[in-house]
Amino acid sequence: MKARIVLLASAAALVAVALSFNVASAGRLGPSTTAAPATSAAKAYPAPKVPGAAALKKKYGGQSITFIGDSVGGSHNRDLALAKQFTKDTGIKVKVVPHPAASDASYSQLARVFSSKSSSFDVAMIDVVWPGAFAPYLVDLKPKLGKASKQHAQGIVQNDTIDGKLVAMPWFGDFGILYYRTDLLKKYGYKNPPKTWTQLFAMAKKIQDGEQASNPNFSGFVFQGNSYEGLTCDALEWYESSGAGGFIDNGKATINNPKGAAILNLFASQIGKTTPRDVTTYQEGEAHTAFVEGNAAFMRNWPYAYSIGADPKTSKIVGKFSVTVLPHTGSSPSVGTVGGWQLAVNKYSKHVDASIEFVRYMTSAPVQKFNAITNTNVPTIPAVARDKAVVKANPYLKPEIANVMRVTRPASSLKTHYNEGSKAIYQGINQILNGKSANSVLPGIQSQLNRILR
Repeated sequence: MKARIVLLASAAALVAVALSFNVASAGRLGPSTTAAPATSAAKAYPAPKVPGAAALKKKYGGQSITFIGDSVGGSHNRDLALAKQFTKDTGIKVKVVPHPAASDASYSQLARVFSSKSSSFDVAMIDVVWPGAFAPYLVDLKPKLGKASKQHAQGIVQNDTIDGKLVAMPWFGDFGILYYRTDLLKKYGYKNPPKTWTQLFAMAKKIQDGEQASNPNFSGFVFQGNSYEGLTCDALEWYESSGAGGFIDNGKATINNPKGAAILNLFASQIGKTTPRDVTTYQEGEAHTAFVEGNAAFMRNWPYAYSIGADPKTSKIVGKFSVTVLPHTGSSPSVGTVGGWQLAVNKYSKHVDASIEFVRYMTSAPVQKFNAITNTNVPTIPAVARDKAVVKANPYLKPEIANVMRVTRPASSLKTHYNEGSKAIYQGINQILNGKSANSVLPGIQSQLNRILR
């Protein structure tokens, strides 16, 4: 089935729906470096207290649970702050363990635990492409959290409902956007950010050539080019924004097509020219580190990176950058890969009820507001998305981004074999970025995908 495209009509709709997709979609992927959440925001907006804490303390106080949480940017510090507040209020001890750097590595870790029926963790964040695969190992949250789930964008809730069971609760959303240095665009005579990929590379080259005179580490453009799940997200944006389709259309692999080969060859031609040579090893962390340290003019990343770029303790470009939609090719539209993460409870947990209460707290409106303000995470609750403080703290909610098309990876076609299919995609595309011609690699990827689809 063709990757689903969602048109969002307003800034409120962006976060209410980014969000509002009816098939499994992409998730934000792993980091390589960490940083604290925006310091000023964190101080001004502390972790919310737990409603009904006294009753929870009476029932579950003294129990211990393990949470497999986030690791990108300042998200681990956010998790620690929230877990600390939850423990303080309820007496339920929460051990926070960040998941592996890459989403596919995290999937493998959870799969091993589930297959062994282990209770080594109780709550885990899961990418929205995973509910179908992990449903047999997850607690049905509907009896206790069904009412709370009605606050969230219903497209995500539907995605998290498998065979009538609510196996996960929406936590935050994601989508790909373009970051750019406003000061450098002005310095080199550009009034606006690039509209097309060719414009981006031309602008990146001009700015890079000028800046390298004083900073040899400066590059024009950074993105997630490593051989991992993040590259599947980036490449989907290149394909859909160039009229090349969504890798799999109408149940058949279509990744091997002329427009796809052209955009991949364009990106490959820029490796070491307008990008760092080792961008083919970059994940989210390497990209945002280069950008916030002032070593790149443009960056493709997720909204979380905004909080790092705006934090004086972690960034050298405070007040010198902005965000917009990703470029496109010709008459094709700009797009952004939709992402998002959910919280789920391990069926083999020894403390299921206490774990459910932790999920209730972590996915609540007050916590979503905290996450949005301190870590620029996209809320999945429409009411939170409209909050004035949330909108103020998240400048990526500008109209042009709100109206951009969203695309999702082909999880609905690959189903439980999604990770296998995505691996074929990102490994092959990484080979192209490293010098192999698209025409020599794409037929093999398409054959692998069609074998999986049979």
